[in-house]
Amino acid sequence: MDEIIKAMTGGIVFKPAPSPKNGAAAGKVKTKAKKKAYKVGAHGSGAAKMKAEYRRRRAARHKA
Repeated sequence: MDEIIKAMTGGIVFKPAPSPKNGAAAGKVKTKAKKKAYKVGAHGSGAAKMKAEYRRRRAARHKA
């Protein structure tokens, strides 16, 4: 009961998540969508190949 009153009067403080200790985990790719094979459609998915084609066309259009 005392904790509830303290939370009501003083508020609740949320701490930020701890930062990673090693530098290798900070630059790690977490999703497959960011890996090069998925970006260029080399993994065999038809949808990824189409997206890669759209990216290639858009890059060529804005290259000027």
